[in-house]
Amino acid sequence: MTKKIILLALCSLLLAPCSAVEAQQPTKIPRIGILSPGSSAFPGRARYDSFRQGLRKLGYIEGKNIFIEIRTAEGKQDRLSDFATELVKLKVDVIVTAGTPGVLAAKNATSAIPIVFWAVADPVRAGLVSSLARPGGNITGLTSFGPELDGKRLELLKETFPKITRVAYFRETTAPETGSIEIQAAASALGLQLQSLEVRSAKDFDGAFDAALKERAQALTTSAGPVIIINQQRIVAFAAKNRLPAIYPYSEFIDAGGLMFYGVSFSDLFRRAATYVDKILKGAKPADLPVEQPTKFEFVINLITANQIGVTIPPNILARADKVIK
Repeated sequence: MTKKIILLALCSLLLAPCSAVEAQQPTKIPRIGILSPGSSAFPGRARYDSFRQGLRKLGYIEGKNIFIEIRTAEGKQDRLSDFATELVKLKVDVIVTAGTPGVLAAKNATSAIPIVFWAVADPVRAGLVSSLARPGGNITGLTSFGPELDGKRLELLKETFPKITRVAYFRETTAPETGSIEIQAAASALGLQLQSLEVRSAKDFDGAFDAALKERAQALTTSAGPVIIINQQRIVAFAAKNRLPAIYPYSEFIDAGGLMFYGVSFSDLFRRAATYVDKILKGAKPADLPVEQPTKFEFVINLITANQIGVTIPPNILARADKVIK
């Protein structure tokens, strides 16, 4: 009996150092890779702040129990692939990105690291997921209802300004699922002549502006996309200079002096994206997480801009707005 006790004691002494070493092993802190097609003004954007708020609400504190690696392409699509590869080499636990070009770059860089997207118009049509209910692969996220909302914006524009007949439509062509079929159908139904002007980069806008004026556009709207949002100041300035009523797909256009915004609440989408990251870090597979569609939409009118360009917003339209800037 005494020998057994001595043997057990010796085993305990031998195992104790191992246990101490194991206890001292630092806990691995998850690393999120952000692949942004847009501007380097990442920290200041309300939508990205919403993502961080969503993480904090779930108990993640940046620099303490989670790290975030940010790479921004400044609207230059050719940089996305290099940045996606860079994030893969950093062995991030999940890549979060916005828009189809960003997701495609991440998809081409890895089939193993989970990818969460926000603000992709039609991920099935773009070939990113098999279906919304069962994404398959390593990609999932939140859609933004792009083409459908283009038609709705055109409808609001016509309701607000019934006399318009010609509308310039600046369409970003970097996303393969972004088409003009839906908005062309909406234009025909509303009796509008739609002038579709393709833009792929900043250098295309001067030509698009000249073409819009040549065709005597009476109003304008745009598709969604990183090139569009990066050039928001130029688009808003063009509309103001030529007194063209306009409706936009991003709320940032209102902050830049745009007349009207209707679309998805991107802050809500980015906040909800944090829940995907949380589930994946806790072991869920992207293939098993259904793609979600937007649930919150906003309609904002800038009366300051309306006064500046000399247009009147009908009372019934103002009554429908979620927010009116005076």
